[in-house]
This record gives sequence, structure tokens and C-alpha cells, in this order.
Amino acid sequence: MIQSAANYKISALFAIDGKIRYEIPKYQREYVWGKREWDNLYDDIYENQDHFLGSMICIDKGVDALDVKPLEIIDGQQRLLTISILYLVVFARLKEGSNMRTDDQRYSKTNLKNLNTIMNLENRLVQKPEDRRTPRVIPSFQNKNYSDYLSLLSENGIIQSTNDRAPFAGNRRIYTAFRYFQSKLKEESEGQVTDFLDRLNSASMVKIEVANHADAFTLFESLNNRGIPLSPMDIIKNKMLAELERTNVMEVDDAFNRWNRIITHIPEYRDQERFLRQYYNAFRYREEVRFPGISKATKSKLITIYETLIEKNPDKTLQELVQKAEIYGRFSVSFESRNGEEFRNHLFDLQNVGGAPGYTLLLYLLSEHGEKEDLIVKASELLVKYFIRRNITDFPGTRDLDKIFIDAIDFCESQKESFSMQTIKDFLTDRKRFAPDERFREMLAGDIYDNPEATRFILTKIEESRFTRENKPNFWERDNNNNLVWTIEHIFPKGENIPDSWVKSVAGGDKENAKLLQDQWVHRLGNLTLTGYNQYLSTYSFEKKRDRKDTRGNYIGYKNGLFLNSDLRDKENWTIEDIEQRTEKLVNLAFELFRV
Repeated sequence: MIQSAANYKISALFAIDGKIRYEIPKYQREYVWGKREWDNLYDDIYENQDHFLGSMICIDKGVDALDVKPLEIIDGQQRLLTISILYLVVFARLKEGSNMRTDDQRYSKTNLKNLNTIMNLENRLVQKPEDRRTPRVIPSFQNKNYSDYLSLLSENGIIQSTNDRAPFAGNRRIYTAFRYFQSKLKEESEGQVTDFLDRLNSASMVKIEVANHADAFTLFESLNNRGIPLSPMDIIKNKMLAELERTNVMEVDDAFNRWNRIITHIPEYRDQERFLRQYYNAFRYREEVRFPGISKATKSKLITIYETLIEKNPDKTLQELVQKAEIYGRFSVSFESRNGEEFRNHLFDLQNVGGAPGYTLLLYLLSEHGEKEDLIVKASELLVKYFIRRNITDFPGTRDLDKIFIDAIDFCESQKESFSMQTIKDFLTDRKRFAPDERFREMLAGDIYDNPEATRFILTKIEESRFTRENKPNFWERDNNNNLVWTIEHIFPKGENIPDSWVKSVAGGDKENAKLLQDQWVHRLGNLTLTGYNQYLSTYSFEKKRDRKDTRGNYIGYKNGLFLNSDLRDKENWTIEDIEQRTEKLVNLAFELFRV
């Protein structure tokens, strides 16, 4: 994995005669350090000799041993760019203090020591004179980092540039960092500035060179557990854009715009990584996608897979990812965006029941059989039922799900001539992959609250099955803290200290027996309902919870009009027999709703 690793002084990393250039991929994240990080770096250097600044991870992109060696920076761009800005600030401060001119005789009035220091700083910031226009650190193009940095170098006489300062450059991070460090050194004497420079030169970083992006990402994961994570999407994007530019397939700006279409459809990092895994898993049956020896994409294998796909055909891979991302983006559905469409309703349910592993199969079906609308709708409905049964019975195991859907796709491909909805159903409901009805019913009738998310989903679907035009609460509404407003309410309370009113109701006043009955019955489906006012019901007596109203006189207890509460609103008290009868009723309803 690691080709070389050594601790270098900053003066060596920015060696005067060094033939190394640090290239931050054009569309890697922008420079984001701010005052806190600048303060910490400046103080650490100012107060310490030989201070250790951490590590950098890079890939050697050189092809000619005699030429300048370009290192692609995977991790460390923030520190490298900040160090180069610090060098530039010191250069400008010493140059100003020495009253230097900018013509060919610029050093004639400067003492030899300062002359050497200033020349050395200049050569730390750019390559040797024959390559003078190339900075030693090449920033990202994001948010105009590259053009702003060139402008700074030009304005301080390091390079010559015909480009004017970009609009609003002074408000962006590169210029802000420069001004910040200028203010730090402004009141320092020349001797103090050169002393600071000595400390900067004596600081060190570990430079780690690896062979490829997969190794870089694995190493990054093991070294970094704080801050903004480097995602597989970042690594793969940089590899894609670099390869398209290297092979002259398309302009990098065009490639970046196409890549951004993926991000537009799948904006969340977590979903992006899952998409990359599921794209491979969904289409690995194709020879051009399949990677020998990798049966399914995992996080650790993701970079290796996509490096290979990109090197084979970057244009085709980008085109495929953009097309499939557009499909995949449809899987994320909000309550408000359902609009009554059956397929989107099923997708919303699939999200809420934790059915994301099923997206692999849906991605395949929409890509290969998207014209069969009825099949797609029925397949999405089947997946909702499949996952609610899986979550209640805990079968099949979570770790088996990816393989099940990969195998389902292989099975569909093998049955092309007779492929239908029945093909999918036959495969998924095989007893090796699907809990039998008896097991599902048994678990519904037991302590179902062991899985509160699945339990809540079942309760909402029972209630939604009885919706009227006038009564359609949004059970997926969230509050300002992003918590669900509607929650599960235990009719017979589940708390350790059972109130006397409940001891009397369920056990005739026998506290010990009440505790035994609570352990046996409190988490059964028949003792559960939904409420948007859980904190107002709490452990009150059944009568008080039943008749509870808000300040405007609206019922918020068991007389609130929900179908789930139809067995509660006219009860005088709540007994174990009531829980048992209601459990049987709700189990039958749930079983029918999720019958396959």
C-alpha cells in the first residue's frame, strides 16, 4: 500500500532546488481553513522549534525521472496551501523591509543575508527559474482557489501574470488568510520575522506516497477520525476528471458539469456512497462492469472497482453513472412529494421501513424493464412487504441482504425469456430468503416493540388503510428538531414504577402481579397506538388519557378519531383481556396488509 513514508522538514518539502510540485486535483474540495486553524498553526510554529504538523498523503503522477515530479495531494492540501501562504507573507514582509526594487538590479541595495533569504523564499514558492511561472503548490480550482493564489503570487512579484484579480477575490479564503498572517507579522521586528521563518522551516510533516487512489483512501480512513471526512465520491470524482483530461476525451469543465448532475440527483454523501456500491451490485452481471474476484461492492473495495472502470473507459463510465444517478435520485421521496402516485408511495414506504438494500434490485428493474410500469409498481410494493416482514422476523440476516438482491438480478437475467413479476416474487419468497407466514404472525403477536421503527410503521399502515377523506394525519411530520411528531403510545404504561390506577386496573391492586403482567403484555401490538401528544398522556390513568383535551378543547387522547383508538374510546378501563383481544385484531389486520 505505502510506497514510501518519511518525516521531512518543511524546508525540505519546499526545497529551493526541489523538483517536486504539489498538485491538488482541480475539483477537490476548496480551501476551507479559517481563523481557528490559522491561529493554531501560527501559534504552534511561533512557540515551538521542530514542530510536527501531521501527515500528507499523495500519489506520484510523474512519468519522467528527470522532469519535475508532480504529486497528487489526496490529504494535506489545507496545510500545504497555508504553509505556502505563510512563506508568501514572510517574503512580502522582508521584501518590504529591505526596500527592494523590482528591476534586474532589485537586490543591489539589500544586504547579502536578506538577499539570500528572499531569493530562497521565492524559490520555495515556485519551481526553478526555467519553470518560474509554475507555483510549487497548485491549488484546487474550486471557488477560484487557483486563480486567487496566482493573483497573490503575481501581486507580490513572485510570478508574472496577465490575468487581473478575479472579482471579490479579497473576500475569499486565500486572500483572507494572506491578510490575516500579514496582520500577525506586521508589528514584529525583522529579526522576529526571520526567527519565525526559521521555526517554519524546522517544522515537519510526514509525506506518505501510495500507488493509487484506493490505497490513498484506505490510508486516509485509518489516519483520520476527525473533521470533514474524505468520501469515496471525492476520490472517484478526482480520478474520473483526471483521466478524462489525461486522455483528452473531454474538457475538464465539461466533465465536471456532467459529474455535478450526479450530485444534483443524489446530494447526500451517505446516499452517494450507497449508490456507487449498488450500481456495481446491480450491473456486475455485465462483463464490462464486473471486476474479477469481487462478488459485491463494499466500502473497502469501492475505489479499486471504480479506478478500474474509469481506466477502462472513463467516458462510458461517467455517462452510465449520470444516467443511473437520475434513476437512483427518484428513490428519495418526501411525504409532500408523493402526490398520490402509487410508485412514489411505495418508495416512501420503502424508505421508512429501512428498505434501502432493495434499491439494488429497483435500479436494475428501472434500467432494464422501466417500460413495464405495472411490474415496477408491483415490485416496489413487494419490497415494502419483504422488508417489513424481514424487520419483524429478523430473517434473513442483515448481512445477507446485498447478496440476496445481487442473486435476484442474476436469476432475473437467467429467466429473460419468461421474465415477469412472478420471477421476482418466486425468488424473493423462497423459504431460504423469506420468513414463512406462521413465523411472521407469531412475531406480530409477540413483544413487537423490540423493533420500535417497524412497529411504528405497521401502526401507521393500519391507520392509513382506514383513512377517510376528512381524516388524513401526516404520520411522518417532523418537529423543529427533526423528530417525528407522531410516536408510539403505550396504553398500559411501560415505566418501572406502575401507577396505582394501573395496578388496580390490570391486577386488582396486586403490585407484584401487575409487574408480571406488564412484562408479558405491555409491548404487545394490542397495547400500542399512535399519538402526537405523548408527553401529555404519559402514565396517567386510562380514563384521563382517553378523555385528554388540548387548551382549545380538541381531543388529543383516545377520542381523537383514529381508527387505532376505536376500541379504546368507549372503554371504562383497560385490562389484560382487552390487550389480548385488540392484539389479535391488529395482528390479523397487519398480516393481511403485508401478505405476499
